[in-house]
Amino acid sequence: MTLSEFDDCNNYASVRNNASHEYSVRQAFEDGGIKAGAVQAVRLAYGVVSRRKAAEEGVARLARVLSALDLTALGVGSTLGVGVYVLAGDVAKNYAGPAVILSFLLAAVASVFAGLCYAEFGARVPKAGSAYVYSYVCVGEFIAFLIGWNLILEYIIGAASVVKALSEYLDSLLNKAISSQLEAALPLNTPHLARYPDFFAFTVIMAFSVALAFGVKESTKFNNFCTGVNLCVVLFVIISGSFKADTKNWRIPASEVPKSETKDFGSGGFAPYGLAGIIKGAAVCFYGFIGFDCVATAGEEARRPQKTIPFAVVASLLIVFLAYCGVSSVLTLMLPYYMQDEKAPFPFVYDQLGWPWAKYAVSVGAICALCSSLLGAVFPLPRIIYAMASDGLLFKFMGTVSERFQTPLVGTMIAGLFTGTLAMIFELEQLIHMMSIGTLLAYSMVASCVLLLRYERSLSGQRVTEPWNISFRDVVRQLVNADRHPTPTRLSSAVVSVLVALYGVWCFVMMISINQHGDAILAGEGGPIAALAAGALLVLATLYALSRQPVSEKKLAFSVPLVPWLPGISILINVYLMLNLDYMTWVRFAVWIAAGLIIYITYGAWHSSERRKCVEALQLADLHNDSRTELLQHARG
Repeated sequence: MTLSEFDDCNNYASVRNNASHEYSVRQAFEDGGIKAGAVQAVRLAYGVVSRRKAAEEGVARLARVLSALDLTALGVGSTLGVGVYVLAGDVAKNYAGPAVILSFLLAAVASVFAGLCYAEFGARVPKAGSAYVYSYVCVGEFIAFLIGWNLILEYIIGAASVVKALSEYLDSLLNKAISSQLEAALPLNTPHLARYPDFFAFTVIMAFSVALAFGVKESTKFNNFCTGVNLCVVLFVIISGSFKADTKNWRIPASEVPKSETKDFGSGGFAPYGLAGIIKGAAVCFYGFIGFDCVATAGEEARRPQKTIPFAVVASLLIVFLAYCGVSSVLTLMLPYYMQDEKAPFPFVYDQLGWPWAKYAVSVGAICALCSSLLGAVFPLPRIIYAMASDGLLFKFMGTVSERFQTPLVGTMIAGLFTGTLAMIFELEQLIHMMSIGTLLAYSMVASCVLLLRYERSLSGQRVTEPWNISFRDVVRQLVNADRHPTPTRLSSAVVSVLVALYGVWCFVMMISINQHGDAILAGEGGPIAALAAGALLVLATLYALSRQPVSEKKLAFSVPLVPWLPGISILINVYLMLNLDYMTWVRFAVWIAAGLIIYITYGAWHSSERRKCVEALQLADLHNDSRTELLQHARG
């Protein structure tokens, strides 16, 4: 047993010795009424959800062979895919027009902030892994489960959306041959589902899952080859498109914009859908930057991770943004935004320009990019499922490793079936929205965890027995740290926890008001402006109170700069982008979260490996105490 585990179980044992562990909620209710029973229930629940994994457990020291260039190429290869070949046309036509460039910029800023928070998380834990592992070590079991559950959603929906994009891209190249046949034979006349079952997408994802289940691993050379071809094609698109660029397509008057009863293409110009369209486009474009977290979680394999990981995160996101910016610029300059094809914009544009040969070059790059992105989405999925199943938070059979192939065979195939089914029955846009909301929530939770850990109280030494007698005056003084505590105290840590929770509430309230009354705010109406000012004041006051709290003395290889302001801005942007997704996305996401909570409450909380270790430690302690008591009685006799 490690030192961290021993301390945790010692704390647990001390609680038990004080009779609070065996003191049930029913006994508390009978002795002290409803208040005492509720307090005891909260105390026991907090003890369960805050269990932490020891950082030293299972450490596998991997060779530090990845340079900053290797990490940057990994991030670009995992990220640069659907955003270039599908999203640019979709967002330009339906959300932002030529201002799709600004949508990509806003999504890139949100991604950089989240990437820096991931980098600090990685610096805190001396082992390779995902945000699930980091949060389990640093924050606690319940938050780790939520982040892990969202990561599963991210990888499943990521793989489903990429294979769906690949299917639609090939379908467009074949003049809708696949979709027309399937829609005629098997139409799905159901709201919120695809028009037909996409069996091609299901077959491709199952082929990848079978290959992965039987031990086939992604080749670094293959990934680098696909990334190289992808970047070459992006440069080809930008250079070739510049010869056919016409700035008039960014200055289309409103009178020339087509109107119909079913579709409104805005008012023309650079931003035909206004600021709201740019923001909604950013929420969709955010999907194009998902994938950089594979860089932030490669800390154990990186040379000088405190420098190479932040550099690679920012560099890969910068390269990807420049690619998106260049591609979307020439796309909207070559052809008016309302004429774009959402499924395969570049083959369509080159056909319109009389360059049919160019679409085949672009198609090669698109297929390479989508295959690379598909590999990047499929391969981490069994690792997350295996890690959570091994920790007892998911069903144990999902983490069963095949003795012959040394892979989590059952979990991989179940994930493949689920992923293929989603790709088969949902539209690409629905999948992208669902992935965006799960990833945005995971990023927000990571940023919140950075805030909590930066002001965390050390559990070493005499601080464990620090008294807990506080008054309202003490809380008010702690909000501005009037006593100038140099290191975190029990009260300051509790204040930070409450402030971070309140900050999330303020962000939602402020951004909901902006989302619902944006036009009124821009028009200068007093009520909406006053509500916005009040929300902004609460947000700023909360961040200021956080900045006054004493900072943890723990030294890190890399720390997020400008805490709490940078993580706070990251949370604010993520919340706003989440609120700009449609309500059906929230309904599907709520169903996913509800399913996860049911699994955790009914299975994970009771089968957690951390719970088992503490129970075993307490049984050993009881055995030791019983033996000692028996010896004392024998000596007295």
